[in-house]
Amino acid sequence: MFRVAAFLILTAAGATLRAETPARSSGAQATTPTSTATPAAAPSPTPSTAPTTDSLINSLGSADLQQAIQLLKSNFINPDALNETELNRALLAGVLSRLDRGAMILPERPAETAESASAFYGEVLDGHIGYLRLGALNAANLQAMDAQLQTFTAKKVDAAVIDLRASPATNDFAVAAEFAKRFTPKGKLLFTLRKPAAKQERAFTADRDAAFQGLMIVLADGETSGPAEAIAGVLRLYNKALVIGQQTAGEAVEYSDLPLNGGKILRVAVAEAVLPEGRALFPGGVKPDLPVEMPTDEKRLAFHESIEKGMSQFIYESERPHLNEAALLAGRNPEIEAMEATQRRTRANEKPATRDPVLQRAVDVVTSLAIYQHR
Repeated sequence: MFRVAAFLILTAAGATLRAETPARSSGAQATTPTSTATPAAAPSPTPSTAPTTDSLINSLGSADLQQAIQLLKSNFINPDALNETELNRALLAGVLSRLDRGAMILPERPAETAESASAFYGEVLDGHIGYLRLGALNAANLQAMDAQLQTFTAKKVDAAVIDLRASPATNDFAVAAEFAKRFTPKGKLLFTLRKPAAKQERAFTADRDAAFQGLMIVLADGETSGPAEAIAGVLRLYNKALVIGQQTAGEAVEYSDLPLNGGKILRVAVAEAVLPEGRALFPGGVKPDLPVEMPTDEKRLAFHESIEKGMSQFIYESERPHLNEAALLAGRNPEIEAMEATQRRTRANEKPATRDPVLQRAVDVVTSLAIYQHR
């Protein structure tokens, strides 16, 4: 604790001293002595990397940390900057910085995410690929996914793309386990929710037969958070699912919101999800097997419009028109007309059509594997 406070205090003090130190005058010029011969310059030594303030503070023991703070309090030019309130603020700021997503101060209890913004969505792509965007991990979306899975056999779906890019963090790991059970062999340990402070562990196991067994692709990004990260880890472990997209948020934890007397909230991670092989998903998250980037605003736009128009329009290019006999008889050239239309849109600075390169890559992988297996 002293190490964190000392880091911030020493850094702030150094900045203040640098700001108050006058610059060296450039008016006086030194006289260069005359020399008849210039000796050969000695090779300059390789500069060593200067230690950072952080590394220096980390090297201090408890006694040195306390001594440094006391020396600052008794010698620094601005004693008010080191009163107890400021020291406590520096201490809390440093602790929160080091804990990263493990703890945070909130202005007030945040409102729940609107269900309409993260509803379940599913469709069949390319005639055999089941696309499942889970959305919020709740009972309503679980029921909707079950209904979609029941249609897979009749539609001859042999591959599933499970999209977790619209699954925000919740504290409901039990519901997340229900989602994972639909794709995991019966009897397998899914994950364990571990509470170190309370010395408690809760194991979640697949206690039913999987609803779908086939090729699986998982889509994830930085908005894949909380229990959704555990689902991604489980599907990769048991189903050899490829993860495509970006690294997940690294927040596969259960948070507790602790009210402060002044009205603000201290949110603290009190439990973490651990995969069967013992790997915790906090704070590293799940890294993709195939990294593919997509701007967040474009992703959200595609998800919003897909509710009415479907996802196909965001992954398949429109077929370009070709010159044919009918066009020749009409005195037209569809290829040139299409090119001119594209040029007009470019001159008008029209935004190109939104594409989902992450889902496109998933469809490409499934298609490539299908071609390879049927050779």
